Amino acid sequence: MVNKVIKRDGSEEDFIIEKIIVSILKTGAPIDVARRIARKIECQFMDVDKVTAKDLTKAILIELRKTNEEWYRNWIVFDRAVKRRLTEKELE
Repeated sequence: MVNKVIKRDGSEEDFIIEKIIVSILKTGAPIDVARRIARKIECQFMDVDKVTAKDLTKAILIELRKTNEEWYRNWIVFDRAVKRRLTEKELE
C-alpha cells in the first residue's frame, strides 16, 4: 500500500487520502464522487510504497476527465492560476 508521496521538490510526505478528496472537491465535484475517485486512485497504487506527485496527479486527472470534463478543466485552471504550474504539459 502506498505510504509516501515524493513531491516535485524531491521531499517526501505521508500519503493522505483526505488530501486527494479535498483537491477533488475544489474542482466542484460532490463529496461522494471525490471519495470514490480518491479510493480508486489509492487502489491503483496499492502495490507500491511510494508514488511521485506527478504520477498521482496524472491518475487523478485521468479519473476526473472520465467523470466530468468541467472538473478536469477546473483543476487545470487552478494549477495554472494559483500554483503557476502547466499541469497538462507536465503530464504529456
